[in-house]
Order: sequence, then structure tokens, then C-alpha cells
Amino acid sequence: MTDDEVLGFLAALGVPGIVDAHVHFLPDRLQDAVWRWFDRLTPPWPVTYRWPAEDRLAALAALGVRHHTALAYAHRPGMLSFLNDHTLGLAAAAPAAIPTFTIYPEPGVAAETARCLDAGGRAVKVHLQVGGFDTTDPLLAGAWGLLQDAGIPVIMHAGAVADGSGNEEWCGADKVRRLLSQFPRLRLVIAHLGAPNHEAFVTLAEQHDGIWLDTAMVFTDPPYLGPSPLHLVQRIADLGDRIVFGSDFPTIPHQFAAQVSGLVSLGIGDSWLRKVLWSNGLRLFGLGPAAQQELAASDRNT
Repeated sequence: MTDDEVLGFLAALGVPGIVDAHVHFLPDRLQDAVWRWFDRLTPPWPVTYRWPAEDRLAALAALGVRHHTALAYAHRPGMLSFLNDHTLGLAAAAPAAIPTFTIYPEPGVAAETARCLDAGGRAVKVHLQVGGFDTTDPLLAGAWGLLQDAGIPVIMHAGAVADGSGNEEWCGADKVRRLLSQFPRLRLVIAHLGAPNHEAFVTLAEQHDGIWLDTAMVFTDPPYLGPSPLHLVQRIADLGDRIVFGSDFPTIPHQFAAQVSGLVSLGIGDSWLRKVLWSNGLRLFGLGPAAQQELAASDRNT
């Protein structure tokens, strides 16, 4: 499957489009810095969608992505309001973008979380490996409590991917278990099916109803995050109500379509695909009829 074939596939599958839980929209200068970092990787990591933000939004729409996150994350203190103003501002301007914000262990993070919730935030990004922090850092307790009470999904990169980032000591299923022991009602979406610790995170999802998993970059051919966990396909199928599509767009070394065809190749079936690509994301992010009507009105005006 190529990008040009995605819309036809979705129509044949019988879904209006895709809800993508794992799309990044960093401020331009920060996005450029991230891309330069990927340029230095060995083996090479080509960035397929190295385009201005407006072109990336248009590309997602052309691929049938009807709703997507706008993930950004901090790697040091003092970035939160800057990043959150950017991602929430994008959502205000682009109806397909789900209002997204981030948190980081620093003084004032609970107040910033409250501000973003009041502004309509309905998804949060946390990157343990890049951020390099403990899930149970006391500075985060107030923010976790607010997110737990609000039922806001947290897209959490919790696996220690061998990409040169370091900070492996902050990652792993045990770190997420510690967080859940303090905030058991959190709704966490583990990015990349927890790569490379797939089995540990699938087990965690089986044991905890608040754990969801996204599929970003896991089943492509060739895989870029380590071997695809094909031995877990039946267990992933059984978790079908809590698996959501993720692409990691735009910094991916292949076409977007490779991730859709990778899921098809698992052979789990059309019903599972419809949930993963569409209806599970609607439930996760609370995208009800009002959101659908708003998006339809936007489409008529473009």
C-alpha cells in the first residue's frame, strides 16, 4: 500500500478515516532541531515528511486522518507554557488537531496542567526517555492527580528505544507500575506498544484496564524500532478495544501507508482494524457528535 491508496482502503474498510494518536507538531525551530538530530543517526533515518506545518496538516487530511494529536514534549525546565501555547494554538486553528499539551517535573506544573485543561486540553504527551525523569517525581503529583480526575489520556513514551537518547533508567513497565500504584485511575496510552519492551507492556495492559497501547512504527517492513512482536499478535488482538493507531508522523523513515498495511498484514481482521484505526480513537479522546459536526463544517468551508 502507498499513501495514494490509503483513502481507497479506508472506504473499502467502511470507516470515515483514521484517528491518529501519535502525531507530533513541535514549534518550527524545535522541530528543525529534532530533524537535525535524526539526520545524525546511524543507520540513516530519513525524514519522509520534512515539510512546513501547513503542508503536514494538508498531508494528514489527504491521508484520511480526521483527528490527530499534536504531541510536543519538554527536555528541560521552562519549556511548558511555550510548548503548550503552540500545540493548543494549533488545535484552535486546525479542527482536526486534538488539543494536546505536555507536563514536566518542575515547580508550577500543576497550575500549568490546570490552565491547559481549562483551555480544553484533551490529550497529554509525556516522553520519559527524552525528558529523563521519574514518573513518581513529587513535582508531578499534582498534575497526575488533575489528569486522573479529568480522565485525560496520556500518550506516554515509556520504552527505552536504542536511538542514542540515553535515559534508559527512567523507562520500563516497572516505572509505569509505580505511577499506577499512586494514581490507579490514570488513562495511559503506551507509545510504540512499549518498544522494545513489548511483552512487558502488553502484560501490563492485560492486567490494568487503564492502559492502552498505540501502534506507532511497530509493524512496518522493515521495522525501525527493533523486531516486530509478531509472537504477541493474538494477545494484541484480544486487547482490541484498547489499541489505537499511531504513526509518529512526520519524523518517520517510511510512508505513512506502511503503518496501515503493516496492521493489515497481521491478519487479525476487518473488525479489529476498524476499531484500531477509527472507533477506539473516538472513544479514547471523547470525540463525539459535536466534534464530527465541527470537522464537517470546516470541510465545507475549505
